[in-house]
Parts: sequence; C-alpha cells; structure tokens
Amino acid sequence: MKLDILTFAAHPDDVELACVGTIIKAIKAGKKVGMIDLTEGQLGTRGSAELRLKEAANAAKIIGASVRENLGLMDGYFEHNHENRHKIIQKIRQYKPDIIITNPPLDRHPDHGRASAMVTEAWFYAGLAKIETEWEGKKQEPHRPSRLFYFMQHYNYDPSFVVDISDEMDQKLEAIKAFGSQFHSTDSKEPETLLSQPHFLDSIIERCGTWGHAIGVRYAEGFITQRKVFGVNNIFEIK
Repeated sequence: MKLDILTFAAHPDDVELACVGTIIKAIKAGKKVGMIDLTEGQLGTRGSAELRLKEAANAAKIIGASVRENLGLMDGYFEHNHENRHKIIQKIRQYKPDIIITNPPLDRHPDHGRASAMVTEAWFYAGLAKIETEWEGKKQEPHRPSRLFYFMQHYNYDPSFVVDISDEMDQKLEAIKAFGSQFHSTDSKEPETLLSQPHFLDSIIERCGTWGHAIGVRYAEGFITQRKVFGVNNIFEIK
C-alpha cells in the first residue's frame, strides 16, 4: 500500500496529543495516512502495554488511519542502533510515503529525541540503494520521502509552519480521549501523572488556540523542519 503520510512516534498517543488534527485533515482530503508507534508504552505509570495497544487501535478508527502498527521496541530502553533503524527503513520502503512526521529532536521525555534522531537517519538512509532490505522475502527498492516534519510535544519551538485544524479539533480531542487510561478519571485508582491532571487537556486546547491565533484561525498545530527555505511557484501560494 502506498501512503501519502507516515508517522513514527515513540509512544502510542504521541501523535494524538501533538498533531492528529493535521492527520485527520489530510485524511478528510482523501490522503492515505499510516501510523507506526515504536514502543507499546510499557513503562507508562498508568495502564498497561496491552491496554494501550487496544486504545491505539480505537484511536486509529476515530482518526481514519489506513494503517497503524507497533514495532514493539522497549519503552525507555530502545537504542538508536543499526537493528532498530533497519526496521524503520523497511517500513519507509514498504509504504513509500511522500511525507514523514515524527517526534521533535529535543523534548522532556528522552525517548522523544532518541526516536526523532533514529527516524531522521532512517529517512535519509532509506534512499540509499546500497543499504539492502527485504520485506516478505522480496528485496525492497530505495525510497526517501521528499519531506520530513517534526511535531511539537512538551517543549515549544518557533514553528516552521502551522496548520489550521479548527474543523478537526473536536475529532482530535475524541482521538486523544481514546487513551482513557492516561488521562484524568475520578474512578481511577492509579498514580497521578502529568497527563492525568484534570487541566491537562485544557493545555492541549490552549496550545492549539495559541497557534491558531498566530494565523487568524481558532485552532492550529505547529511543526518544525530541518529545511529552512521552501520554494513556491508564485507569491500567491503564500497564505
């Protein structure tokens, strides 16, 4: 299956919290989107790996993703090494996306930056013919997506661009709430975390509101890129 966008995230719910409005908007426009979680969130304080896999599957249905997979790397302990990078290269070549979206290069959780570096290297190396991979017994062809974007999580960066998600905000929140084990519930007996505080989802809404205000809309999501200059055919494409 050829995908238009492929996301890689260290943990289930990373994409939902950071940029799922943009993903939903692309799907509504007819694009095919796949989501790959590197770990099952095994070290999460609340819930379990099994529960989070079920929650991720439910979220994918809400989002409308064509594919959602989990590479099964160990949360907190996965290494930025040849073996793990190879797995990501296989997925890039399998789905041949035009765009990859992944964790930011530096963030509060160490897994986020490590995942970002590993995906960034895999994005580049996936285009090198002398790095050989196979999928289902067949040699894979090189493929390097034309664009690589990073969503923002705990830390704020000056965004390279922002995407209007005003019409997708309700669906974004629905997808986030699919991860019920991670968020506030008066019935939960589990320890409190940053995400389970009663006001946490308000902070997500406020951030989207801040980026929205910057471009004159209600809600938006911000992204950063390695590339600092983008070309356009004419200045009327700039909004």
